[in-house]
Amino acid sequence: MNEKQTMENLLLVLKGECDLMMHGAIESSTGNVHGEFTRALSEVLAMQNEVYSAMARAGMYPSATAQEGQIELVRDKFSPSL
Repeated sequence: MNEKQTMENLLLVLKGECDLMMHGAIESSTGNVHGEFTRALSEVLAMQNEVYSAMARAGMYPSATAQEGQIELVRDKFSPSL
C-alpha cells in the first residue's frame, strides 16, 4: 500500500468516527454526554483536516478554481424551477 492509499484509508476511518460522534451528540440524553460527543467530534474534525491538508500539500488532492460561468451552470441545473 502506498502513502496516498494509507492516507485515504485514514481519512475514511476519521470520516466514520465523525459520523459516530455526530450521531452520538444528536442522540445524547444529557447535556454532559452531548458536550463530550461534541468535543470529541471537534477533535476528530481537526484530525481529518490535518490529514486532508497534508495530502493537499503533497499534491494528492489538487484543487481547481471554477470559472463563474461554470458555477452559474451548476446553480441553474440544481435550482428548483418555478
